[in-house]
Amino acid sequence: MPNAEQYLKPEVIQTVARLDLRAKFIVEGFLSGLHASPYHGFSVEFSEHRRYSQGDDPRDIDWQVYAKTDRFYIKKYQAETNLTGYLILDLSESMAYTYRQQLSKFDYGICLAASLAYMMIHQQDPVGLITFGDRIKNFLPARSKRGQLGNILAMLANSHPSGTTEIGQNIQQIASMVKHRSLLMIFSDLLTDQKSVLDNLQRLRYAGHDVILFHILDEAEVYFPFEGMVDLKEPEGGDSLVLDAEGMKADYLEAVNELRQTYQEKLRAMGVDYVPLDTSMPFDKALIEYLSQRKARF
Repeated sequence: MPNAEQYLKPEVIQTVARLDLRAKFIVEGFLSGLHASPYHGFSVEFSEHRRYSQGDDPRDIDWQVYAKTDRFYIKKYQAETNLTGYLILDLSESMAYTYRQQLSKFDYGICLAASLAYMMIHQQDPVGLITFGDRIKNFLPARSKRGQLGNILAMLANSHPSGTTEIGQNIQQIASMVKHRSLLMIFSDLLTDQKSVLDNLQRLRYAGHDVILFHILDEAEVYFPFEGMVDLKEPEGGDSLVLDAEGMKADYLEAVNELRQTYQEKLRAMGVDYVPLDTSMPFDKALIEYLSQRKARF
């Protein structure tokens, strides 16, 4: 039986059939790793506490936490701890692509979304779910009740990638649907017009939302492991081309790196967190970004 930390690896989590167990194993593996990392202070165990500071009322000290940590913490008020989040998942056909990884981009994104939902519900944070392709497919308003996790997992489990996507237009619609300031976590391969994506992410920032963009690519899309003549098909129902893989590899890798770098620079300038991922990477990078963002808001 693999230990908890091994469930951060995509090749292990793919052996777990049920989405609720996948989320549970990923989060438990992640939290066990926090205890030996610089991010220990982000542990869910202390998510509703903050360090005691001069001027705080000593009567607010949580002595049970002190007994565990030898440090003074005070329990935050509810208004300090609630973080409303929305998981926003791309359902376009290109997300179904996989080369040799067991998890497609879509499966990888679902595992991340389920894990983040698990963490947020555990912290009593309201969380909702939005899925989109060429239009908004599903909208589940944010709730913090325990049954919300089941609602989110059921919607994720019944989602399937198909058709084209209009990421920019959907982001624009989401900006009008989510009325209150929230943390919007977007999961997409971003195989669409870059300018439209950037322009509409700026709309979300103007509306006061915090945004984390998880850019999920297949391992092969990042490292281009192909050799010889390859038949490459446009990922959302387009034409195919037969090309010399070795002859185009350098140009392809340069283009992918440039795409990621452009997103990194432009999104940093507008205050959006950009997290480049591929389907061979452990899930902890994405979870750390969420916890970092959560801590920054309080």
